[in-house]
Amino acid sequence: MLAVVQRELVERRGWLSNAEFVEDWAVAQTMPGPNVVNLAIMIGDRYFGWRGAAAALAGMLAFPLVLVVALAVLYAQWADRPAVAGALKGMGAVAAGLIAGMALKLGASLRSHPLGWPLCVALTAATVVAMAVLRWPLYAILAVWGGLACVLTWRKLAP
Repeated sequence: MLAVVQRELVERRGWLSNAEFVEDWAVAQTMPGPNVVNLAIMIGDRYFGWRGAAAALAGMLAFPLVLVVALAVLYAQWADRPAVAGALKGMGAVAAGLIAGMALKLGASLRSHPLGWPLCVALTAATVVAMAVLRWPLYAILAVWGGLACVLTWRKLAP
């Protein structure tokens, strides 16, 4: 989903630069609720006020709701077929590839980050270790690594 959103907002429509997208995406991730819906609400509000935010929310939820209900009905009828299980596994691999490709695209914007490329990569690696190896909860990762990154960036930007 992230790859599609980035391609649509940055590359295709040109509504945001890559750096603006990274910043807005970071804010959308910290807000409660689905990240892409949060981003849509922020962009709708930025360009069209509260009406744009409401339209973005309706647009993000109406069609997916109908689609998910229709797919759930279909899945209930076909769930016992091996082809359906194989298709779902294949979709998982595609999703992982899209996320990895998006990480590479967004990584280019880190060259201009005040902390510099090496420190950003080190913080990313520490986050992955905290999540995958140490199994820290998300709030702890945000507090520790996110807080550290914010403080270090603020210190670099302060005169």
